[in-house]
Amino acid sequence: MAELAGITTRTLRFYRERKLLPPPRRDGRIAWYDEHHLARLRTISGLLARGHTLGGIADLLGAFESGRDSHGTAELLGLESSMITALFAEETPIRLTPEELADHYQGEVTVENLAASLDIGYIAVDGDEFVHVSRRLLDASSELVKKGIPLAAVLAAGRELRTHAEAVAEVFTELFRTHLLPKEQAAAPDGLDAECLNELLTQLRPLAKQVVEAELGLALDRRVRAEIDQWMARGIEARADGATGKPSDEGTAAG
Repeated sequence: MAELAGITTRTLRFYRERKLLPPPRRDGRIAWYDEHHLARLRTISGLLARGHTLGGIADLLGAFESGRDSHGTAELLGLESSMITALFAEETPIRLTPEELADHYQGEVTVENLAASLDIGYIAVDGDEFVHVSRRLLDASSELVKKGIPLAAVLAAGRELRTHAEAVAEVFTELFRTHLLPKEQAAAPDGLDAECLNELLTQLRPLAKQVVEAELGLALDRRVRAEIDQWMARGIEARADGATGKPSDEGTAAG
C-alpha cells in the first residue's frame, strides 16, 4: 500500500497513528488495505502538495466524515466537482498502456524521462495504465520527437514553458483580482455566487487566450526572423570567405 501511494511504510504508520487513515481490516497478524485507503493516502498527498498542514488535513477529513460543512470540505478535498465550471483549460486526458505510451515516443520512454513526466505532471499512474493530462500535449510532444527532437529535450522545454505559463497566468489573475472581482462584488450586494463567477470567467476565457496566442505569434515571428537573418548572414560571410581565399590572395600579391 505504501508503495502504491508513493510513501514510506513509516509514513503510512504515522498517518495511522495520527488518525488520518482508517485502520485496516485485520486477519490475524495480517493488515488488509483496500482502494479506499489508497484514495485517502492520495488525497492526503494532494492536500500536502497544496500547502495544507497535517493538522489542517485532519480537521478537513474529520469535517467531511462528520458531514460538517460538507460541500466546502468536499470541494477542498477534491472529492466532488466545484460549482465553478467555466475554467480555462479545455484539455482531454487520455489513458494509455505502457506499450501505447512507448509507441508514441519511439522507444524514448526511459526511466529518467518517465520520472520527469510524472514530476512535471504530464502523466499519472492509474493501476496498470498511464493517464496523460492532455491529448493535445501528447500529440504535439510525440510529433516533436518524431521530427528528431529527443524526448528529454522536449520535457525540459515543457518544464520551462510551465514556469513561463504560470507567470502569464499570474498576470491575468492579478487583473481579475484587482479590477474585475471588486467591481463584480460591488454590483452584487448579496454577494457573488457561482453563476456570476461562471459568467465572468466565460467572458474572460476567450480574451485571455486571444491575447496569449497573439503575443506568442508575434514573439515567434521576431525570434524566427532574427534567427533566419543570422543564418543568412553566416552563409553570405562563408561565401565571401570562399571567394577571397588563399589562392586568390597569392595571385593578387604576385600581380
